[in-house]
Amino acid sequence: MTAPTPHPSTQGLTPYPVGLLLAGRRVVVVGGGQVAQRRLPALIAAGAEIHLISPATTPAVSAMADAGELTWHQRPYADGDLADTWYALVATDDPAVNTAVSAEAERLRVFCSRSDDASAATAWTPASGHDSGATVAVLTGDPRHSAALRDSIVAGLRDGSLAARQYRARDAGVALVGGGPGDPDLITVRGRRLLADADVVVADRLAPRELLAELPPHVEVIDASKIPYGRYMAQEAINNTLIEHAKAGKFVVRLKGGDPYVFGRGGEELLACVEAGVPVTVVPGISSSISVPAAAGIPVTHRGLTHEFTVISGHVGPGDRSLTNWEAVAKMTGTLVLLMAVDKIGAIAAELVAHGRAADTPVAVVQEGTTATQRRVDATLATIGETVAAEGIKPPAVIVIGDVVGVLNP
Repeated sequence: MTAPTPHPSTQGLTPYPVGLLLAGRRVVVVGGGQVAQRRLPALIAAGAEIHLISPATTPAVSAMADAGELTWHQRPYADGDLADTWYALVATDDPAVNTAVSAEAERLRVFCSRSDDASAATAWTPASGHDSGATVAVLTGDPRHSAALRDSIVAGLRDGSLAARQYRARDAGVALVGGGPGDPDLITVRGRRLLADADVVVADRLAPRELLAELPPHVEVIDASKIPYGRYMAQEAINNTLIEHAKAGKFVVRLKGGDPYVFGRGGEELLACVEAGVPVTVVPGISSSISVPAAAGIPVTHRGLTHEFTVISGHVGPGDRSLTNWEAVAKMTGTLVLLMAVDKIGAIAAELVAHGRAADTPVAVVQEGTTATQRRVDATLATIGETVAAEGIKPPAVIVIGDVVGVLNP
């Protein structure tokens, strides 16, 4: 398969790639339509002193002017507008105006980019992207081909599939990374990027296992679920593992299922690292409390049906040790999402009914949500306990209680 050829008008033209430092320097943009709307954010991010010349703009460009990010001269272009300008961008739909701006730029020796005719310009705007402080800019003469190459390169850098790790060594420290609900594609871009740079990965049982298979051979993977000494001591041992490896000069990723701070003990690990003087980065993850119901066709909120949803840990059911006010929860009218509640759902359902929640309230249990083995079982508060037992539901599972259960699956 051959690569696309450059646009015919740019055949034989070879641009000289260079990065312009435009902070505090006058840049003139002529035209306030969609092209300008796409180009302006990068100029703003570069700190340029932007003067936009156009009788009208898109609402987004007008908002940039209202926010003081650029100066909008609400009029047509006039000869002399490029005085004292370092760089010009022409983006109108009038060829005569574009030609006039190009001519002035040529006289004043101002580099000028044209959206309508690259061959008549003295500068081309590359397809650009950013990753970890690096700017990737691609010029091919064909904007579509440039954008496609840019997207592939940036995606490879972000997910670690492009082998540039030797140039991106991380400082010693710990990253608490939320891996999402189970599907490896649902980890965040930043989470996957940090995982690709790890020296050591301490992984939860619910972290996406497929991601571990992509790690280079030199990465040490520690299964946190096998760290011994009981539940409390296990967490203390995990904290010590993170600290010891970080203090040994390693970049450690603590890979968790869901989000580190949603019943993931991320706060405890953060405090332990901070107290030990270990720098910590926290990368939020997609919580199973909202993503798993969504994957099973359940919106946790729905207009006209519920104004709130409450996420509760069912690890400790109703009783002396529970910190949940089950009576207050039962009186709420919105959606309840229970995590780690498979073993306690019978007792929880009975408690909710005893405090006034209707026994026929719909309930759905989604086991291993977002994975290839996902399955959903529906019941009511009156029947959910026996249904879970009869269906052999096992953790991990998310339980949703409320009328939203039937919105897309009546």
